[in-house]
Amino acid sequence: MGKPRGIRTARKHVNHRREQRWADKEYKKAHMGTRWKANPFGGASHAKGIVLEKVGVEAKQPNSAIRKCVRVQLIKNGKKVTAFVPRDGCLNHIEENDEIQGRQGSQRIPSSFIQGKEGTATIISVIYTCDK
Repeated sequence: MGKPRGIRTARKHVNHRREQRWADKEYKKAHMGTRWKANPFGGASHAKGIVLEKVGVEAKQPNSAIRKCVRVQLIKNGKKVTAFVPRDGCLNHIEENDEIQGRQGSQRIPSSFIQGKEGTATIISVIYTCDK
């Protein structure tokens, strides 16, 4: 069967188009709501969190290093994520119960999620990584 033709087929065309839109990846991504469910930031570009502890995370292949990180609890929803601290000696400026603000990060570390901006007293660059 071909597509319906004629003067009274508008409803059929509209319904068919509505169903077929879900095959489009961008449409599905925009309308399913996973942007808010899966993202610890809840769709926001930045988030603040409280430092819980300092940890070390191994880098992806082919690199073999232990990246300096901190565990952070986000203020807006209480989710716990791991934050990578780049640059030499920046981990020394971060202590427990410091407040850190972050944005989205890179793929250098497993499940890297966001890149931070500042601590309580010192401006530091931090990358948050989502907990698996």
